[in-house]
Amino acid sequence: MPTQIATVRAVAADLAARADFDLDAVSDLRMAVDEVCSTLATLARPGSRLHCTLRVDPDRITVIARIPKPEYSMISQNTFGWQVLATLTDKVEIIAEHDSDTPSLGIQLVKMRPGITA
Repeated sequence: MPTQIATVRAVAADLAARADFDLDAVSDLRMAVDEVCSTLATLARPGSRLHCTLRVDPDRITVIARIPKPEYSMISQNTFGWQVLATLTDKVEIIAEHDSDTPSLGIQLVKMRPGITA
């Protein structure tokens, strides 16, 4: 999984550039996606998959990254990495799905087009 993070990061940056986000916003999104994927990769069980969805809307890009829920791991919001995410994006939150056949743990982030507030 860690070897694939560069690909996800590049796709996110490419989508932002194609959506006419400025260079700073593209760079911020690239770094935020890298941090999200790295955080989840360290929590994931061996052999599990990281699922990442990127949605491009006229005013924002939303990224949802998730892994099958690890047995005992939680995402801490008191880390330097979390502060980086909060600084680079307009919205970041932990998401957990408990009611499905495959419970998951993830992070959702939103990067607004510069000049638009969340």
